[in-house]
Formats: sequence, structure tokens, C-alpha cells
Amino acid sequence: MVLALLGAWLSVGVMWFDLVDYNSALGGVYDADGDGDFDVEDAKVLLAKKKKPKLLNKFDKTIKSEINAAEKLRKKGKIEESLHAFEALVQKFPQSSRCRYGKAQAEDDLAEKMRSNEMLLKAVNSYKEVAELPDVPPDLIKATLKRRADRQQFLGRTRGSLATLEKLVQIFPEDVSLKNDLGVAHLLLGDNKSAKRIYEEVLARAPHDGFAKVHYGFILKSENKIAESIPYLREGLETGDPGTDDGRFYFHLGDALQRTGDKSAYDWYEAGHRRGHFASVWQRSLYNVPGLRAQPWWTAEETGYTVLVKMLERNWLTIRDEALSVLDGTSGQFLPEDENLRETGDWGQFTLWQQGRKVAASCRHVPKTCGLLERYPEATSCKRGQIKFSVMQVGTHVWPHTGPTNCRLRMHLGLVIPSKGCRIRCTNQTRSWEEGKVLIFDDSFEHEVWQEAESYRLIFIVDVWHPELTQLQRQTLSPI
Repeated sequence: MVLALLGAWLSVGVMWFDLVDYNSALGGVYDADGDGDFDVEDAKVLLAKKKKPKLLNKFDKTIKSEINAAEKLRKKGKIEESLHAFEALVQKFPQSSRCRYGKAQAEDDLAEKMRSNEMLLKAVNSYKEVAELPDVPPDLIKATLKRRADRQQFLGRTRGSLATLEKLVQIFPEDVSLKNDLGVAHLLLGDNKSAKRIYEEVLARAPHDGFAKVHYGFILKSENKIAESIPYLREGLETGDPGTDDGRFYFHLGDALQRTGDKSAYDWYEAGHRRGHFASVWQRSLYNVPGLRAQPWWTAEETGYTVLVKMLERNWLTIRDEALSVLDGTSGQFLPEDENLRETGDWGQFTLWQQGRKVAASCRHVPKTCGLLERYPEATSCKRGQIKFSVMQVGTHVWPHTGPTNCRLRMHLGLVIPSKGCRIRCTNQTRSWEEGKVLIFDDSFEHEVWQEAESYRLIFIVDVWHPELTQLQRQTLSPI
């Protein structure tokens, strides 16, 4: 029991005996919960008291009652009144950092209430003004700039957020959590190299930091350093540190383990499922609408898109011939698969619609095919899918993987299918393509492909909205 308590407090950076010694210094009378002794609940209260940030400088303490009155209005939800009160205080005490911080918070709250980016920009600027005032307490500078960076990120001002976080790290170089946030900002900008450097610095100083470990492992995996990524992702998740309980890290750890032949991958998928990140061990998409019917394989009748399926099967020769004209040409229209899904082989794709948008340059090469699809908005308006030709050469193996969302179903129309050697597994069921026939599956479930034939395989992929999505959902869901 003592060891368990010790471990619990070590995890937040405070040793158990530190708290006991502090209680002894108080004469053994610190008993927050009134049960007659010093225990874990008392320790929590004491820890909270020790960690309370200091937001008032010497001057602000002299006007504390006025600040508290304005803050009370904000906490009661009287945001407009609170903003007016803080604006008056700022006008009266222009050098008061706490008054200006209160004004920024009230503007921030009002922006959320009004759903106004313009008001949020005012808050972002006010937060900046706070940090530029003289004699600002360090805790207030930290709280101000952290919130400013967060709000800049919300507004899509990623580079501005990065600059704010860089300033924070410069002011508080010993605060590892700020460096972790800075690493995330680099990742959001696609600057994995800088993020990697940041997390290497964090781990050199704090080798057991779980947040840094999972993000460093994520970066290693993106560099295709599969085996190297595993211990960082696994150990980071095992810490349970804030920010580590994220479906992406369970997803990538499981994927890395699968690629190295380690069957414990499914233990981590199961853990991710228990934590609520995955719908099931098999269905591991991360961008989902809850409650949609979930099954790996579908029939045309189950989708409700029988008219589309019949059209594809009726016109498969026309579609095939146009695809072959592109494939046989010298235009190089088929681009290599670029999501690092292949273990071996060559896999090319020629996209006609992406995220619900027609690729006009591609459709000029296959006008009949695109003309056929125009009448089917369940496919052409699917912002979470694609319409494309897919050619897979001999000797290709596609790793087990899942798509990003449960909001679509995927149709495969066979165009050029060798007599044997080509197959697709979705969960524990394996099927083969037929020329002129449509296979339908939900690619949010784990699937895997083998091309072991003696010639190439060519199919037409058509993604469609999940049939249970409403029209409003189809219109408002973000593209993927």
C-alpha cells in the first residue's frame, strides 16, 4: 500500500515522504477531510494548495476586491457585465496585469458565446498586452501566453501559436510541458524534423516523460523506423501521463507491432477499444459518427445504392477501356501509393474525385467514366472518400490497415483481374475480385491485400457515404 501511494505521488513529481514531513512540521494537525489523520485526501488538498498559481503582483493585491468583483461576474456567466467591469478597471489601472488578463478572459468567453472570431482576435491581442506589461508575475505570464497560443491555434494561426510557444519556452526553459507543447506546434505545421529535435531535448532532460515518448515514437514511425518507434510508443502509453491516452498512439503502436510480426498488437488494439478510442478491435478508424451500422462486408441491397452498383457493372467495359488508355499511355497519370501501406511491390492510383471534389484534369482523360458518375451524389459528394482507379503489380502486399472514418463504404469494381493470386481480407473474411462485379466493404475495419498473380490487377474504387448518414451530416461533416 505504501509503495502504491509512493508511486502515485511520484507520478505527479511529489514524493510521499515530502508530504509527511510537511505534515510533521505542522505538528501533525493537517487534516483537510476531518477524519483524524493525514491521508491521501489531505495530501491532494495540500498539493492543490501548493500548486495554486500566483496571479497578483504587489499593486494588484491593493485592488484585489475590485478584481474579485469583476471576476465573480465572469464566473457567474454574466460575461458582458464582467467585460465592462474589467474594461473600466483597465482604463483606471492601465498597468494592472491582472485587470488586463481578466479583460482578455472575458473577451475569450464572449467570443465563445457569440461564436465570433473577431471577438476572439481581441482576446488574443489582449493576452499579448498582458505579457508585455511590467512586473507581471511569472505564473500570470505563463497562463496568459499558454491561453494565447491555444486560441491562436483554434483560429488556424498555427505559426503565430508556434511563435507564442517559442517565447514561453524562452522565458521558462525548465518547464518540460511547454517544450512538449512546442513540439506539437511543429507537428501541426508538418515540421517533423523540428518536433523530433524538441522531443529529443525533452527526453534527454526527462527520460521518463510519457508525452514526449509517444510523440517521439509517432515521429519515428512516420520516418518508417518501425522497430525503433515501438518502445517509445509502448512505454509512453504505459506511463498514463496526460496527453498520452490518445487513439492515434494506440493505433500506431498496434500497426508497428503488426509490421514486425508481434501478435501483442491486438492486445494494444483491445486496450484502445477499452479506452473508447476504437469501435472494436477490428474497426479502428478515428474520425467517426457514433451509432452507424458496422459490418465489414456489405451487399448492394444493404447499402441502398443498387442503382449505382448496377450502373457500374453494366458499364464496366467502358470504364475498363478508359482506364487502360491512361495506364498504357505515357502521361504517367497513375501515381504511387504514398501512405506507406505497402510491404512490397508497386501500387498506383489515378484519382477522379477527392474529398467530394472533381479532379477535372483527370476526368479529361476518362470523360465517359466521369460522365457516368456525375449522376450519383452518394459517391461524387462524399467528402470523406475518393473515386479512383487502382493498379497493383505482381508481388505487392499491402499491410493490414484501416481507413480513417466509418462515414463511408468502399466499392471495388473488378476491371482486369488475373485468374488466381489476388485477394483481399477484411477482418477474418477473405474474398477475391471478379471482372465486371462490385465488392463492397467498410474500410474502417482492418483489411489486407495480396497480389501474387502473374500479371497486374486493375480495379475501380468508388467511395460512397454510409447510407445511415443524414443529408445534414453529409453536408456538414469535415472532409478527410
